[in-house]
Amino acid sequence: MRPLDEKQLLEELWRKGEPLAVFLHTPFCGTCKVARRMLEVAEHLLPEGLLAEADVNMTPTVVEQYKIRSVPALLLADKERSGKPEIIYSMGSVGDLLAQIRGVLS
Repeated sequence: MRPLDEKQLLEELWRKGEPLAVFLHTPFCGTCKVARRMLEVAEHLLPEGLLAEADVNMTPTVVEQYKIRSVPALLLADKERSGKPEIIYSMGSVGDLLAQIRGVLS
């Protein structure tokens, strides 16, 4: 997962052409650590560069603009950026995450 600061994240969310999956977390969140491990496994089965990460403490504009309610969260934006990105809060298993992320790829 490539780390993004707020400026980079906003630029990528507005740039069309490639789908984007962003793992939103905080450093001391235990559930975020579990979700990160699942995403690290899933990352090996996804196209390179698709998965990014951002600390919500450092991205207040993104949190406000996309109304992020809690962490961990996975923000999924399609390649056309045609609508509001989907935000996933429930990360049940690696298989579930892969299915949700692959849905953005199509």
